[in-house]
Amino acid sequence: MTLSNKEKQTPAWRDQLAQTWQTLRYKIRPVQPAQQPGMGAIPHAEGTVFRVWAPNAEAVYVTGSFNNWQPRQIPLAHETNGYWSVNVPQAQIGDEYKFVLRRGRQQLLRTDPYAKDVRAPFQNGVVRNGTVLGSRTAVSPKTTPFQPPSLEELVIYELHVGTFGEGEGAPPFNFEAVVAKLPYLRVLGINAIELMPVKAFPGELSWGYNPAHPFAISQVYGGPEKFKQLIQAAHAQGIAVLVDVVYNHFGPQDLSLWQFDGWQQHGLGGIYFYNDWRSKTPWADTRPDYGRPEVRQYIRDNVRMWLDEYQIDGLRWDATSYIRNAHGHDGDAGADIPEGWGLMQGINEEMRQHNPRHFRIAEDLQANPWLTEPVEGGGAGFNSQWDSQFVHPVRQAIIALRDEDRDMLAVRDALMFRYGTDAFSRVIYTESHDEVANGKARVVHEVGDDALAAKRSALGAALVFTAPGVPMIFQGQEFLEDGWFDDKRPLDWQKAEQNSGMVGLYRHLIQLRRNFGGKTRGLSGQSINVFHVNDAAKLIAFHRWQFGGPGDDVIVVANFAHQPVTDYKLGLPHAGQWQVRFNSDLKAYHPSFTSHHVPTVTAVPGEYDQLAYHATLSIGPYSVIILSQG
Repeated sequence: MTLSNKEKQTPAWRDQLAQTWQTLRYKIRPVQPAQQPGMGAIPHAEGTVFRVWAPNAEAVYVTGSFNNWQPRQIPLAHETNGYWSVNVPQAQIGDEYKFVLRRGRQQLLRTDPYAKDVRAPFQNGVVRNGTVLGSRTAVSPKTTPFQPPSLEELVIYELHVGTFGEGEGAPPFNFEAVVAKLPYLRVLGINAIELMPVKAFPGELSWGYNPAHPFAISQVYGGPEKFKQLIQAAHAQGIAVLVDVVYNHFGPQDLSLWQFDGWQQHGLGGIYFYNDWRSKTPWADTRPDYGRPEVRQYIRDNVRMWLDEYQIDGLRWDATSYIRNAHGHDGDAGADIPEGWGLMQGINEEMRQHNPRHFRIAEDLQANPWLTEPVEGGGAGFNSQWDSQFVHPVRQAIIALRDEDRDMLAVRDALMFRYGTDAFSRVIYTESHDEVANGKARVVHEVGDDALAAKRSALGAALVFTAPGVPMIFQGQEFLEDGWFDDKRPLDWQKAEQNSGMVGLYRHLIQLRRNFGGKTRGLSGQSINVFHVNDAAKLIAFHRWQFGGPGDDVIVVANFAHQPVTDYKLGLPHAGQWQVRFNSDLKAYHPSFTSHHVPTVTAVPGEYDQLAYHATLSIGPYSVIILSQG
């Protein structure tokens, strides 16, 4: 819906006369505080309440399919502090609508900032069932009882809805296509999916990090109801749902929030944004003004929508370094944004109190331990963060062309790194949407040689699932998807059949990580001892445990060299037999593997590697073996 030039030029006195008449006709008045239903369009038994924040507007109207899009027929009454509201009896669920704002000679047609459904081509909001008059947020009934896994049990699969599905035609795929793949993920052993952003974005294709309407679920992917069905289906499969949220910037394209009520400074974004040097981000001058109470409430309400209405299990905040610092790094304290830090603290603490098992994950990548410290101690209150200290050295070690360029000391440091005292305050991975795009590619693409690529991919995966931290893989990694991530390129699911052995390798690693067999509990424990580092031979070994003892202690040995190792002496923490629970070199995983035989390992008394026992073992090239007792 658009305004004609004649409508845009209507004199102010005519607007005022029309408002007076409509006030008498509809008995327009502010919604009483006790009845205030929150923001946006809220249907109830006697119509729909519309409420919007526009502190610089001189008049506000709502127009829509319920009044044949008459732009100044239904004025909103002015409350206090820049809020406007009206109850429209004839507006019902399914009606499309927009706000019309007048400021001086400006007449602005705006999409509701709180619209939970937005329809093309005019980006009209849609009145949706959900929020009930008298309550700030709605809670949809759960169709299946679901308790998300604990942080130490979490195994994340990051996916992009638009390219994850399978079927005829080109992307974008939708939520239903993800639902169809949930049984596959359950069998793989995944217990959490992390969705790249699903908020409404411009056009048909996007990574999702350019949210135009932060409260609206993308109609390209199926809209709000299909999204709810995905969440319910995932929970029925025992899979938690995490959602990427983007609060470091909005837009920048098709951004109705921009100069929303006509006010701005320095040509910048107006009431929802900083209007000074703090507005600038790498993506646009659209950093939200975290210092404005109304903007803080807007972001807080967005978080509550995910938790209450959609009942997701956690959030992954995109680029938090750009929320807390204008330049996105810790090297310039003068660019810190304290109110951004405070915003994260407040929301994380509210999430923790709402449900301590909600996942609060930051993508900060600055190795700042304060992100995952508790709020009461001055931290930001996230319970985990993506870890640059793991992905970069480990990825370099597995893609380096020559063995001599693999740095085992850097790998050791990556294995042992942690934020504070909790080993699971970091998410570890070798592939993510950022690590396989923007000039980088999949591990198998970076390695090049097909046989070596499979070997090195398995080597990296084994470290992800055995090192302390929350393991994460990126869509298709388990079946050796190659190239780089592109929102125009769907996953090649034929590779899942062609490389079914590699899918089996990932499944076996996840089973060990989650201790399905009762023999590897230590992989979800806090403790690690990297007791052997041979940088010349490119071999590393470490001990993982929770409480210790049979079924708990786990030994991981990784060979980063192209030749096998035989009769190699290593220290071990306990005497007796150590069973081989996993050998990544098995030909069953990939036809190019050598199936280097690794017999049962027997530890005998004799100090070695500062451990009381030792044994000799063998291991194939570019391989990992996992040992435990029990």
